[in-house]
Amino acid sequence: MDDHNDAGFPSETADWITKPFSRFLKIEAAAGGLLLMAVLLALALANSPWQEAFLGFWETPIGLTFGSLDFTRSLRHWINDGLMTLFFFVLSLELKREIVLGELRNPRQAALPFAGAVGGMVVPVSLFLAMMYGQPGMHGWGTVMATDTAFVIGCLALFGRRIPPTLRLFLLSLAIFDDVGAILVVAFGYGEALNWSALGLGLLGIGIVATASRLGIRSIPVYFFMGAAVWLCFDASGVHATIAGVILGLMTPTRIWVSDIRLRVILGRVLAAPNGEHRQRDVAGHHDLRQAGRALTESLSPVERLEMMLHPWVGFAIMPIFALANAGITISGAGFGQPVSLAIIVGLVLGKPIGVLGFSWLAVRSGLAVLAPGLSWPFIIAGSFLTGIGFTMSLFIAGLAFNWPVLNAAKLGILSGSALSAMLGVALLIWLTLRRT
Repeated sequence: MDDHNDAGFPSETADWITKPFSRFLKIEAAAGGLLLMAVLLALALANSPWQEAFLGFWETPIGLTFGSLDFTRSLRHWINDGLMTLFFFVLSLELKREIVLGELRNPRQAALPFAGAVGGMVVPVSLFLAMMYGQPGMHGWGTVMATDTAFVIGCLALFGRRIPPTLRLFLLSLAIFDDVGAILVVAFGYGEALNWSALGLGLLGIGIVATASRLGIRSIPVYFFMGAAVWLCFDASGVHATIAGVILGLMTPTRIWVSDIRLRVILGRVLAAPNGEHRQRDVAGHHDLRQAGRALTESLSPVERLEMMLHPWVGFAIMPIFALANAGITISGAGFGQPVSLAIIVGLVLGKPIGVLGFSWLAVRSGLAVLAPGLSWPFIIAGSFLTGIGFTMSLFIAGLAFNWPVLNAAKLGILSGSALSAMLGVALLIWLTLRRT
């Protein structure tokens, strides 16, 4: 191997932008496969002799009670409202990094996935409302809004380098935009009666987090403690608690604390120290080593450090657990002929691609947005069908909007619509990549 590679080349700004994005895509692609396995397992158990035990397990009450304060929730609630907060936190970190440091810092390039995300929410919701007008379940229009990031990236991973990298960026950015849009709708459209005192405490907690950041407090455990306090306040306020993850993610700084020049100076001081056993008893030497370790950590921005820390946990633990807790439906108990199932399928399979493609075309046509290099309309058409994979957020919102047995029918529509969207999008990409060879 080349000695220069062993020593390591100096990092460039472009590496800091592209490497985290590449790492994010790899984790999402692998997580998509694990997520699919969790879905199939949940479906199998929900339609097996262990059905009652499996479905009842997620309703197990867990929590604490302090006098009049009751923090007892079902296991499914802690997963959907607690663990999923970390999911939205990581999505917000990725969105902020792309807007501040990545390709989306160009407003006209960011406008294309943003316009597609808006269309991918407006059109399917309109179709859903038109089909469900005056019927029970109309309140569940949010189920057709969002795109599942892991499954979409997993589908794109099947094609490797045969598809333009800009298509991955477009779909990832679009999925993050409409996931954030969906959680804002959840926070205010599917919340409960507001507890203004708890909401005020939550906003005060956010203000304390911002103040701590301005004062230079850099301890991640301290911020996790404050974030947990903010989450509890939002959970008690009636606003959906996962909004705390979105807000705190967007507040996370992207600026590094230790510059490359300062890092080289600190490391140079350590390397220049004499070798030998006497150095093990050298107080100054130990101080330099501790300072070098901290400098290495702080040479990454908080956004990148938190993404590296949490993204694998979200992709390989939280998302599969969420799928196990929410994807289990009894197939015999729900029919495709129910209005809510059909409305969701139409919204995901037709509404999402029509909205994404239509609004993207209007944005480019009006001059508000530009196509990224290598990204063509045929690939956007194929990718727009993949945006109909609404699994995670669709199930999340369905659990808030519907009651049994409508919930079961809605879940069937979500799984069917997501599967059809995936098959159509993958089939079009196969056709396009074969044409290019």
